Amino acid sequence: MSFLKKLGRSPAVRSAAGSFLAGYLRLVWRTGRFALDPPNLHDYAEANLPVIFAMWHGQHFLTPFVKRPEYDAVVLISRSADGEMNAIAAEKLGIRAIRGSGDHSGQFARKGGVGAYFQMVEALEAGTTVALTADVPKIARKAGLGIVMLAKQSGRPILPIAIATKRRIDLKSWDKASVNLPFSRGAVVAGPPVWVPCDADAEALEGYRLKVEQAMNDATARAYDIAEGRATPAMWSEATIDELAASREATAALRAGTERRGRAHA
Repeated sequence: MSFLKKLGRSPAVRSAAGSFLAGYLRLVWRTGRFALDPPNLHDYAEANLPVIFAMWHGQHFLTPFVKRPEYDAVVLISRSADGEMNAIAAEKLGIRAIRGSGDHSGQFARKGGVGAYFQMVEALEAGTTVALTADVPKIARKAGLGIVMLAKQSGRPILPIAIATKRRIDLKSWDKASVNLPFSRGAVVAGPPVWVPCDADAEALEGYRLKVEQAMNDATARAYDIAEGRATPAMWSEATIDELAASREATAALRAGTERRGRAHA
């Protein structure tokens, strides 16, 4: 093992790196000028709490600042060495970490995914918002089924979130990560919440997975457009609001009916 790898496994080094990352992200946020899209984004979030914050990997670094201080939230972070640093940074920014990750090659259990999944379900049932990256590990911009299953089981909506800054360094990494820079114009974009009914079968779940994927890509494109001055924040249309209300009510009614039948047969 090389000296650098050994150094990277040192708890002291990881702690220092996590503290540095948290401090740097605070600098970026506090010196930036971030527009919210829609402008009343927090009103929609609060009306549906707890929610499942969905982010693309590599575009998620500033997400801790989206939540208001009174929100209780946890974030799913992998068990990797990089994940350890990110977990330390998240906790210093006021968000508890659940450790584990999915995997597209059949190693879900080995990576702590099963335990992490049920911890997220329990957190949502307790009223805690859960944040996680939506994409399949090592496959950028492709949503996995895990987040859709979480929404189905918990009955909570998926809220697509994208954050972009005009000043940034775009990396040539698998996740197309961007390093946000201080003193920049930026945007925080929320796509309409996605509700997944509790009776969704495999075919329906695939449809919702694609819906989340498209919503994430739309939010990301819009975040860059606003940050770079090609678009301005706007309220959601009345049609979108009516559609969201109908989806929420239908999902809640279906879940309530299923729970009543379950109690009747108990």
